[in-house]
Amino acid sequence: MAFDERFLSELRERNDITDVISEYVVLSKRQGRIRKGLCPFHNEKTPSFAVYEDTQSFYCFGCGVGGDVIGFIRNIENLDYLDAVKKLAQRAGLKMPEDQYDNSLHNRKKRIYEINKFAAKFFYDKLLEQENKFALEYYLKRGFTPSTIKHFGLGYAPNDWTQLKQFLNEHGFRNEEIYEADLVKKSEKNSKVNFYDNFRNRMMTPIIDVRGNVVGFGGRVLDDSKPKYVNTSDTLVYKKSHEVFALNFAKNANPENLIVCEGYMDVIALHQAGFTNAVACLGTALTVEQAKLIKRYVPEVVLSYDSDEAGQKATQRAIQIFSSAGLKVRVLKLSGGKDPDEIIKKYGAERFRMILEGASNEIEYSLIGIRGKYDVSTSDGKAAFLTEASAFLATLQNPIERDTYASKLAEETGAEKSSIMSYINQNVRKNTRKRFDKKIDDERRKSLGYTDRINTETKKNLRASRAEENLLTLLLRNPDFWGKIKDSICAEDFQTTFNKRVFKSLVSKIENGSAIEVSSFGEEFSLEEAGRISLLFNRGDMVSNTEQECFDCIRVLKEEQAKQTGDVSEMNDEEFAKLFNDLFKK
Repeated sequence: MAFDERFLSELRERNDITDVISEYVVLSKRQGRIRKGLCPFHNEKTPSFAVYEDTQSFYCFGCGVGGDVIGFIRNIENLDYLDAVKKLAQRAGLKMPEDQYDNSLHNRKKRIYEINKFAAKFFYDKLLEQENKFALEYYLKRGFTPSTIKHFGLGYAPNDWTQLKQFLNEHGFRNEEIYEADLVKKSEKNSKVNFYDNFRNRMMTPIIDVRGNVVGFGGRVLDDSKPKYVNTSDTLVYKKSHEVFALNFAKNANPENLIVCEGYMDVIALHQAGFTNAVACLGTALTVEQAKLIKRYVPEVVLSYDSDEAGQKATQRAIQIFSSAGLKVRVLKLSGGKDPDEIIKKYGAERFRMILEGASNEIEYSLIGIRGKYDVSTSDGKAAFLTEASAFLATLQNPIERDTYASKLAEETGAEKSSIMSYINQNVRKNTRKRFDKKIDDERRKSLGYTDRINTETKKNLRASRAEENLLTLLLRNPDFWGKIKDSICAEDFQTTFNKRVFKSLVSKIENGSAIEVSSFGEEFSLEEAGRISLLFNRGDMVSNTEQECFDCIRVLKEEQAKQTGDVSEMNDEEFAKLFNDLFKK
């Protein structure tokens, strides 16, 4: 899709990047060219997130995310390019130029949303038909009221190969469109393609995103047949690793936290019992993307996974992911049932509320888990427990937390607190050395190009790639230099594919008279790639901004190209150091 440059220019002018980002991130006062803050895309304690007001761009030196105001909205709101532009246009009161871009992808997504909406109604209506009474009784026996069934749009897919397909055909949807929504499958026999319903004889749960769109479905059998579950595969509008079930409802009450469950049924049962802040993560395991989505709405999660071994393993993994995303974590110790649904049915909502109020934080949960490994009634068991528990406390960054829990361990076991603290401090020093050594190793690998995920050819072409990067920075900051150097350089002189792509795009924009801004590259490059371009754009203080430096970079590229055939030798270290700065220097 290609927007008119005048529209994008006005969009950027009306959405100052500092104002937009300030709605999500607390920024410092301006320091030189930049304002800093804690990155919203990864967990950090020291600000490495920079906003450049002069170039209307941002870059995080911690995780490498960067770009323009559109790129920021795409990242923070998990939107595609078109929807991010729409959101900013709406924020600025701008009318979208619908006739000025290729909206085929947009239209395909819109059709899938419409198909899913019709399908959800079809499944719900089938549930209420007399011939499918057994399906409705399934939900009623589980304790769900008619109002809950309607609220969540629960339904039934009839035991038929084409009922849904025919229903959607009758409402104007083509088979290929329904296939793209993953509501039908297709088979080919004798050169003839046959389409058939994906969901048959299953209890259906619609998956709704935070904007209220039906994006997919989960289907469960009524008996013990296999497969037990059939779910919508990833489509243009649905990625299970990015969605959170019932978040569309849970977010509306501005809750202090979200109760994260393992499955749909637990969530529905909790909502019916009044715990409307319950959600479930889709897919087989929690993902970083889901944690980031949840963090937009609450500062804390309460994990309510099953009490079996698999549930406990999932809890440990979830603690790590949510903590890394910057969320506080508490964990429920379920008693009286293996899941929330069972506890509420047996004892009522008040029992679950009491369990909720007694939820332990992630530190307490970990200590409980460690204690469970040992028989603390014996001397050996108590010593082993204290050794592992102290080693765990040494991993905590907050010394007050270390001291507090050391006191608790001493009270619980009768051990001397000073002995516990001595062992903790010994491990803290050991951990500090390990982190320092790792940092040195990381810096060494970075200097050799090992960590460059965007330009993967950096390692093999270190000298050339740095010359390319400097030349790109010079042209990004000084497009007028192109007229002086264009006869001396071409794309084929570039050794690395990514930098060559940026160079081609940049030259095309310069020659077409387009504005040279970070925003200009948003449609052609991925979010990660746009972050690298943002970094290149904003490192103008690391080059001399002279035409002569352009020619110096070109000379290096010519030499590197010639080296492939062994014609010239490498520059000496002094010349190299004079010409180039480290891209990752902060």
